Amino acid sequence: MSRLRGSLMHSTLISRFNLGVVRSSSQNCGFHVNWFKVGRRLSSSSSHEYILRKKETLDISEFPVERIRNFSIIAHVDHGKSTLADRLLELGGTISKSTKNEQVLDKLQVERDRGITVKAQTASVIYTYKNQRYLLNLIDTPGHVDFSYEVSRSLAACQGVILLVDANQGVQAQTVANFYLSFGADLTIIPVLNKIDLKGAQPDVVAGQMKQLFDVQPEEIIKVSAKNGTGVEPLFKEIIERIPPPDSNPNEDFKALLFDSWFNRYRGAYVNLAIKNGSVKKGDKIVSVQSKKVYEVQEVGILYPNEVPTKALYAGQVGYLVGNMRTPQEAQIGDTLHHQDKPVEPFPGFRPATPMVFAGVYPGDQSEYPALKKAISKLILNDSSVSVNNDYSPALGQGWRLGFLGLLHMDVFGQRLEQEYNANIIMSSPNVPYKVTIKGAKNIKFYGKSELTILNPTHLPDRDIIVKYREPMVRGTIISPVEYNGSIMALCQERRGDILKQEYIDDTRLMYTVSFPLNEIIIDFFDALKSVTSGYASFDYEDDGYKDSDLVKVNLLLNGKEIEELTSIVHVSKAKEFGKSICAKLKDSIPRQLFLIAIQATVNTKVIAREDVRPLKKDVTAKLYGGDVTRRMKLLKRQSEGKSRMRKIGNIDVPKDAFIKVLKRT
Repeated sequence: MSRLRGSLMHSTLISRFNLGVVRSSSQNCGFHVNWFKVGRRLSSSSSHEYILRKKETLDISEFPVERIRNFSIIAHVDHGKSTLADRLLELGGTISKSTKNEQVLDKLQVERDRGITVKAQTASVIYTYKNQRYLLNLIDTPGHVDFSYEVSRSLAACQGVILLVDANQGVQAQTVANFYLSFGADLTIIPVLNKIDLKGAQPDVVAGQMKQLFDVQPEEIIKVSAKNGTGVEPLFKEIIERIPPPDSNPNEDFKALLFDSWFNRYRGAYVNLAIKNGSVKKGDKIVSVQSKKVYEVQEVGILYPNEVPTKALYAGQVGYLVGNMRTPQEAQIGDTLHHQDKPVEPFPGFRPATPMVFAGVYPGDQSEYPALKKAISKLILNDSSVSVNNDYSPALGQGWRLGFLGLLHMDVFGQRLEQEYNANIIMSSPNVPYKVTIKGAKNIKFYGKSELTILNPTHLPDRDIIVKYREPMVRGTIISPVEYNGSIMALCQERRGDILKQEYIDDTRLMYTVSFPLNEIIIDFFDALKSVTSGYASFDYEDDGYKDSDLVKVNLLLNGKEIEELTSIVHVSKAKEFGKSICAKLKDSIPRQLFLIAIQATVNTKVIAREDVRPLKKDVTAKLYGGDVTRRMKLLKRQSEGKSRMRKIGNIDVPKDAFIKVLKRT
């Protein structure tokens, strides 16, 4: 008995001093929650992990369709989306007010490390307005151009957006892209100016830019400071009054749109749903329109901001669902779900993401191949815009050719593999997809079609059978101060850009519309643009199809042996410059050997650039003194013959980081 009493006292002390109970409640909340703050902190995060202890699941049936608002926050990167989301969640009572509430919805370690949002997140707010409780579903979106697919998916579940603009930086390129994305989806747009408390803020000037570009009247713009919370509270009124409720019918058969998903190693796939009609609850049997599979609902709920189970999800609401989906392929983005034996007309779905950049991903050791395969399949569930094809490299072994929406997307995906799955990966140099038209009935029969898409430069057919090359193009938008006009035009010309349009958005800023070959901008164009404009320019682009071009294949040889991982396809006008750049950088990356290493760049077997890595020297006659001079000559001749043999059979070690490093422009 004494031992039991001591154990209970010990447990009580732990619960009081190590856990520290935190009670979170608000007059705006529709229910009361007790949160228990766990002692350990999340990795690379200043916030704590919260666990909801609940006596029963939440009932949200009190919110009819007319008292539901689904909205998103869209903006250029670093304009304060995540900070504004923090303040809205605080004022709505979803999270307790704290100075440590920074990037609450940015749950990934890579997001906190980089200070950017790469994955859309959902959180619900229950807010009281005119003595009526409203359910507001906020979907935070990324701001970088590489993650525009995340934005388009989020907007599919919304009826309105908050268009956030930095009062200091003004309208940027991604602001324009996001506006037209929302406008095209026929969503209600609430313009908001952020960071009005900054010393350099120019709210009147930026309001003029918004009027010029978006036809927004200055009196319609709400001015806030998300960091200090100034002006954020009235934003709730605008959301409720301006944004319409969902066009949903609770009396029709259940129909829901699957617009996002993530993977849990214990429970499988969690899917984000926007309920169009009807309702769904635990125990229901639902069917996927795409896979035709039947699933039993294990749990439904809302994100508050973590998972809070509810008794059911009703028409117009946004929440999550857990079924017995065990593989990433089962949770298809854009899928329609309905009750078993009650089929519905499916949603049109999303436009498939178009990969813009491809790279080979290989395990550091081939014994790690199965584990890496499993990690990639799980991560793709969280990022369905990545395309996957099997690939093989003579030097690196079995791997995959992955397609990404941009270079940052590729970098973030690799970092997530390493951080979340402890994967040891080698990522090859990035390239873009090309199209070639081949001739000859025999060749067409061998390849299966006359037009081929080349994802890996080493798979380019022989030049003698190629009739036409086509390269991917993008339509870029550049916004910059007027004084950098000459520098921007020179940079566009250097990167084979065709300026289609120039227009003033105010007295001091210009907006350019430029057609670029994708290959010219994926590596370092943004860095070069920032350099020539002192950091003031912004850039955004979108796919613009393919265009005929004069391309060549550049091969890299080390002592006559081709290095397939460094093979590239470039425009004929850039081939010599490109070859020289790669040879020079590869020379700095390869350690010296006891024999000469010749680095050559070739086009159609013709050498267009060469660099030599000089051998380490050793004087074999250093210890000789006096004697017959012929002995000295014999030793030198023997050394020369030995180095010649070593050059023929010696192995050259190319460092792993050379694959990305050598392709960056000088």
